[in-house]
Amino acid sequence: MIDIIEFIRALAALAVTLGLIGLAAWAMRKYGPDAIGRAIAARQDRRLRIVESLALDPTRRLVIVNLDGEERLVLLGDGKLLDWIPQPRPVVEVPAPTPEPVA
Repeated sequence: MIDIIEFIRALAALAVTLGLIGLAAWAMRKYGPDAIGRAIAARQDRRLRIVESLALDPTRRLVIVNLDGEERLVLLGDGKLLDWIPQPRPVVEVPAPTPEPVA
């Protein structure tokens, strides 16, 4: 009889422990460090946003940023801005000269 009571008590302790772990995981997702970033990102009146990011190697990253409706390509690396590449200007095509007929 005592063995059954000890077994039930151990199962109840396990259930309480797992419940507390689940509650802590839920609280970290809801109120953890990322919650502040999500709350700031939810604002729609932001001027600067990252459109896309690509890791080139462990130290360098290409990032397309949108600033006031204009997209720029930025190369980041070693904790500093390596290059700010403006959008290319429209290319004006010059027609090729037509060859003159040979008589």
